[in-house]
Amino acid sequence: MEVQQFYYDNKIVRNFIIATIVWGVVGMAVGLLLAFFFLFPNLTEGISWLSFGRLRPLHTNAVIFAFVGNAIFAGVYYSTQRLLKARMFSDFLSKLNFWGWQLIIVAAAISLPLGLTSSKEYAELEWPIDIAIAVVWVAFGWNLIGTMLKRRQRHLYVAIWFYIATFVTVAVLHIFNNLELPVSAMKSYSVYAGVQDALVQWWYGHNAVAFFLTTPFLGLMYYFVPKAADRPVYSYRLSIVHFWSLIFIYIWAGPHHLLYSALPEWAQNLGTTFSVMLLMPSWGGMINGLLTLRGAWDKVRVDPVLKFMVVAITGYGMATFEGPTLSLKNVNAIAHFTDWVIAHVHVGALAWNGFLAFGMIYWLVPRLFKTPLHSVKLANFHFWIGTLGILLYALPMYVSGFTQASMWKQFNPDGTLVYGNFLETVSEIIPMYWMRAIGGTLYISGMLVLAYNIIMTVRAGSSVEDELAEAPALQRVSKHRVSGEGFHTWLERRPVQLTILATIAILIGGIIQIVPTIMVKSNIPTISSVKPYTPLELEGRDLYIREGCVSCHSQMIRPFRSEVERYGEYSKAGEYVYDHPFLWGSKRTGPDLHRVGGKYSDNWHLNHMYDPQSTSSGSIMPRYPWLVSGPSSKLDKSNTETKMKAMVTLGVPYSEEDIANAQQSMTEQGTQIEKNLYSDPSFAETYEADKKAGGADFVEMRDREIVALIAYLQRLGTDIKVKDVEAETVTQN
Repeated sequence: MEVQQFYYDNKIVRNFIIATIVWGVVGMAVGLLLAFFFLFPNLTEGISWLSFGRLRPLHTNAVIFAFVGNAIFAGVYYSTQRLLKARMFSDFLSKLNFWGWQLIIVAAAISLPLGLTSSKEYAELEWPIDIAIAVVWVAFGWNLIGTMLKRRQRHLYVAIWFYIATFVTVAVLHIFNNLELPVSAMKSYSVYAGVQDALVQWWYGHNAVAFFLTTPFLGLMYYFVPKAADRPVYSYRLSIVHFWSLIFIYIWAGPHHLLYSALPEWAQNLGTTFSVMLLMPSWGGMINGLLTLRGAWDKVRVDPVLKFMVVAITGYGMATFEGPTLSLKNVNAIAHFTDWVIAHVHVGALAWNGFLAFGMIYWLVPRLFKTPLHSVKLANFHFWIGTLGILLYALPMYVSGFTQASMWKQFNPDGTLVYGNFLETVSEIIPMYWMRAIGGTLYISGMLVLAYNIIMTVRAGSSVEDELAEAPALQRVSKHRVSGEGFHTWLERRPVQLTILATIAILIGGIIQIVPTIMVKSNIPTISSVKPYTPLELEGRDLYIREGCVSCHSQMIRPFRSEVERYGEYSKAGEYVYDHPFLWGSKRTGPDLHRVGGKYSDNWHLNHMYDPQSTSSGSIMPRYPWLVSGPSSKLDKSNTETKMKAMVTLGVPYSEEDIANAQQSMTEQGTQIEKNLYSDPSFAETYEADKKAGGADFVEMRDREIVALIAYLQRLGTDIKVKDVEAETVTQN
């Protein structure tokens, strides 16, 4: 039998590990800053690119795609080569994957603080960056599948199955969710509107968690846990059931993020059903991981690598128990829009993703640099301070979530809300935000300990070199099943067929859920009184998106007595038909805004944006002075007509006359708002002083960004009258 010599590419693994640590520190630092914003809302006073709304998507993208993403690539590149007994298919593709991914992260770090965002959660990056992501991801998949085809190991181990599913599904999710119509170099509109956009987004959003934060890490678990414990995987059969049931069921669960919303009831119920079913394969994977450590518990007590991995798998089990629980309608009615969801997300992120990445790094680095870990004591210290950080982060957020839900839903005997002022809830949970900030501080402190420990280990080691290996050449056998060979055993030696079947498994759920909602028009009944936004309102909506207002405010009033009493009539699907993208939100740090139009005066909105504490004592909303005063407050109207034409392409019924008169329309509506503001004597006095001080840089109030934003806010929820809508719905039915 011919034995071939070859070299494993360890340098690419080293590069991804370094990037994981660097971006981990950056992403967590931004997250900690955001935690302190809840306590000191004007911490970065007046600096637009350091405001909460702009930094929040930077934090999520940095942690998910920079920290976790680089950890995935490091683990996949290391384990794939050894499981397939082959160097990666192409050094060029490996380098393209690494450098392309880092450039994408840098582009995100620049564009998001500048307010260049699509606003879609976990998919905020604008269209040129989305294209770059697709290119780099295809390069990764090409490299992965190419390596399988030139492998020297006949059968594909379970970790490889999960890597295949990750590549295929993330590609599908990314492409379909980010179908956008470009307006300019860094501005686009989603091709979907309202309810359809919400469904596609949460089909992506839920499954980004599933197929970026879960399936690749399960693959890493199946490789690194047995390696670190020096034990075989507990059950091969369980791994087969785990893999196929997980990738088939997971893809259906996205609608559970939209329960009690304007999404059609059948789609909500389908999401709930499959979310509950998801518990079984998820816990099957957790059990397989934990029982792999049977007989190795003495080693767990002393080995920090295994300690991290045990807590990671346990965190995975907790998060995947809680997810199906949260998808139950009676539980979701309490938890959705509260800090409970924040706690749930961070148990998965901090424990499952963070701790498994830490354990993998502590295991890999000494082997790559051929030296013992600098300090096992420091690694153990990192474990305990990180675990304490998770507890101090998550537990207060659970308490905060329950507190919010309870206060929002309490009524007096006369039928009025006990806590009619939203700020009463905010004041009550401030101590929980303090504890969260302390927990986050401990967690990032552990990350810094890891960085120091790894730096010292690297300094003591030798430079990373390609590793010599040898293995027999793969002997060709029949493409067909041989006598006595099981179907899955045959499938494990057929990577193309395995990839095709995995693709079919993940496409079924998406097709059944999404196609009817998008293609069947009757699923989203129209409301004749709902009209497109005026040009100024459209510009104001884009400002709302730019400033990240959707991070803290929802625009979806659910059909609950407490919400209707607090905010107004519950939201209807037909109200969102011209919303590209949808802005329903997923967290209420502040009140819902879907019926805010006409609730307050124009002057109140101006004061509220300039200094929220002046209108709402105790508010934790930051100031937005750059919208109100100074040269930077001037509204850019140069692309308005282009935006309207793009909307026409997407089905919004602007006429040619509407587009031709856009500038005049904006001036007229802006002038009316300016007059409304002038009706307040104190504003008139301040405005005249501003005019004198501004000189050549003075901007007329009607041309300022704040006026466009006010126009948008005053429009929200004013298109319908409940009786008319009810009558129209009856007629349509």
